[in-house]
Amino acid sequence: MPDATRGRQLPTRLLSLALMGLSLVLVGAAGSSRNEALARGGSPAASTSGSLGEAVSPSTAEQKALVDHLRSRGAIFYGAWWCPHCFHQKNLFGTEAGRRLPYVECDKDQAGRERCQKAKIRAFPTWDLDGERREGLLTIEELAIWSGFKTKAAAGSSSR
Repeated sequence: MPDATRGRQLPTRLLSLALMGLSLVLVGAAGSSRNEALARGGSPAASTSGSLGEAVSPSTAEQKALVDHLRSRGAIFYGAWWCPHCFHQKNLFGTEAGRRLPYVECDKDQAGRERCQKAKIRAFPTWDLDGERREGLLTIEELAIWSGFKTKAAAGSSSR
């Protein structure tokens, strides 16, 4: 009987070891991409996007312009590094614009936690613009309308 039990434990142990190894590889890969960025002259403080991860597609001119508009209006995007909706929110802007979002990380360190507590953030993501709050994932279109951003398409149609 002990031999039969030992035979079943071995695959379970191997699977556990394989999963731990994969986790270490993924964590190492994430760290190495950050180190590569630092080696190219970047700095951790240069990005306002905390540690949500990189967006997977390049930004369009419109996405970049919307981020510039949101920043100029004083909008703030509150989120947490572990929040999948926050990552999705950032990903809607593409890589370059996503790095420039006016992002506040609410759960990476004590200062961020205190800032978000003081701001009374209850959900992630949360957007704040002129004291008005929007909780949850917002589309690019919703953010553009809410913030008063004039898209090229809207500007062209209003001049006809």
